[in-house]
Amino acid sequence: MKGDHCVGIGSVNAVLRHCRDTGKKLRVSWLDTHADFNPSALPSSGKLHGMPVARLGRFGPRALIEIGGSVPAIGPKAVRQIGTRNVDTGEKRLGHDADLDIFELRCIDEVGLRHAMALALATIDANAHLHVRIDVDVLDAAIAPGVGTTVRGGPTDREAQWCMELMADTGRLASLDSLEPNPAIDVRDATALLAVDPVECLLGKSTLIHG
Repeated sequence: MKGDHCVGIGSVNAVLRHCRDTGKKLRVSWLDTHADFNPSALPSSGKLHGMPVARLGRFGPRALIEIGGSVPAIGPKAVRQIGTRNVDTGEKRLGHDADLDIFELRCIDEVGLRHAMALALATIDANAHLHVRIDVDVLDAAIAPGVGTTVRGGPTDREAQWCMELMADTGRLASLDSLEPNPAIDVRDATALLAVDPVECLLGKSTLIHG
């Protein structure tokens, strides 16, 4: 689906309900420049789209954290955040206290993309339902200008494709949110076109000549 990424509150809860019905273990790969772990009590923008991971946990108004019928909807250890590089001070503290797994850009730079992704996907097993959620602002602002909250210094399109290929290789991808391209501020459809590539890679497109 496409739109504002606060839809993750609803989509992940819907996927979680399916996982309960089928006996699957939900694992979420959350690709975003932001951690989205702000409860309304923290000083932040006050915008709901900065809060969905917190809402899926135990932080925030009761009406939202109980939207899926279970509190918390998912534990922080079910989420792997990848490509994060713009986090509020209070959000950092809360994420640390909640033991949230964040594979920020510095981590990826230090250990390498393949090793970071191996760690991020380490809990994906035969009983896992992998839900991938991509906010296009995870990409570097120089190549993806058509989002509302651009941040410089993100991964390239090829690095994003490689991340998707590694996730597709698990064979456990079962649901997907692709979010945030804004045609009103895009430049010659650059961001919209870039948003398509990761989805294609998740669905099996590969640069490998021999699989």
